[in-house]
Amino acid sequence: MITASLMAANNVAPIGAAIAIMLCSGSLAWIAVSREWVPVAALARLLDAWDPEKPDMAGLDREGGKHSDGDVSSLIRGLHGLASRIEGYSERERNFTRDASHELRSPLTVIKMSSDMLADETELSDVGYRSLERIRRSTRELEALVEAFLILSRESDQGLAEEDFVVNTVLRQEVDYARELIVGRPVELVLDEPASFALHASPRVFAVLCGQLIRHALQQTDQGTIMVTVMPGSVSVINPALDVPEAGSRRHASVDRHGFDLAIARRLSDRFQWPLELRSLPGANRVASVRFPHPQPVEG
Repeated sequence: MITASLMAANNVAPIGAAIAIMLCSGSLAWIAVSREWVPVAALARLLDAWDPEKPDMAGLDREGGKHSDGDVSSLIRGLHGLASRIEGYSERERNFTRDASHELRSPLTVIKMSSDMLADETELSDVGYRSLERIRRSTRELEALVEAFLILSRESDQGLAEEDFVVNTVLRQEVDYARELIVGRPVELVLDEPASFALHASPRVFAVLCGQLIRHALQQTDQGTIMVTVMPGSVSVINPALDVPEAGSRRHASVDRHGFDLAIARRLSDRFQWPLELRSLPGANRVASVRFPHPQPVEG
């Protein structure tokens, strides 16, 4: 009996020792792993609060000075270099949009003012008047392109003031501008307003997007009527363009010069999440429709 008890005790002792060793080893391993993950966790918290517009370079420097682990230090140095490059890109973007806005718009304003002064000259010949009209149309097109490029050159939407505006009001102005481009052509531009709605967005972006679609339709049409239609929550541009342009036609030449109008409109619609749909109707009519997901009723 005593012998059996001693044998049982001898068997239990090694098992208990093994369990104790396993627990101690596990605890030490957990402590070691936890210590290794402390700098990684601190770095993760720093990146969670990271603002791409205002990168916390000092925070990265502090984290790099706290830890001597080679892998973590290499990661921090890599992130520091990447953040420095992003900060440089952002600064160059801001400088470009500011300088380009001034340097491109200023000469356009001078050209417009000079054109308006020339238009008041009573002794201007017919040839001179036609040349003046071409200058004014080209200036209007260039203004629209500059505005579109400046919007698309921004990484973020900061600087684009948002407000509540009625789309019909902005469209009327864009249609009036576009009519200057078809003077002397057998093309009519009509604004149809069976509905009206408002948006809370940048009226500048809306005007550029719709203006690009209208100009694209004008460039694709030799003759006929282009309809700009306002429906609840959407704007459509319908033009009687043929699928295959005739050789030597005005439309054929326009495509070669200005094929990027529709591409700009697509980029703007993708950027601001206003879906753009292109489709064909019977009779060779083409329709470009922009849907606005959050239309607002027009008060009054």
